[in-house]
Amino acid sequence: MGGHKILGVDHVQLAAPPGSEQQARRFFSGILGMEELPKPPALRGRGGVWFRCGSHQLHIGIEKDFTPATKAHPAFAVKDLAALRHRLHAASIEIVEDEALLEAERFYVTDPFGNRLEFLERKSA
Repeated sequence: MGGHKILGVDHVQLAAPPGSEQQARRFFSGILGMEELPKPPALRGRGGVWFRCGSHQLHIGIEKDFTPATKAHPAFAVKDLAALRHRLHAASIEIVEDEALLEAERFYVTDPFGNRLEFLERKSA
């Protein structure tokens, strides 16, 4: 193999329809509590919005002929999944429960644009 090494994931990008930045802010920042990050000046004209997600970033990119990702999805590690479930219920966001994994509890939601999102909390050893 070459001399390179993949260090991890820097960011995940989800697509959204044109003009959806405010909806993204309300959902990802307002409901999920992610911090919005300023986009670099050279990329601001493309639209979209970026958020901090732990030590990573979530980028919402604008796609002219948008189609939601209904199978492929990011999975977000959560501390206190029960509190997040309560917050989502309070915001009238439908939660799709999934079979519990031996090592984690999890559920799915869709963002305001129909993209699938997974939230999971690893069980202590």
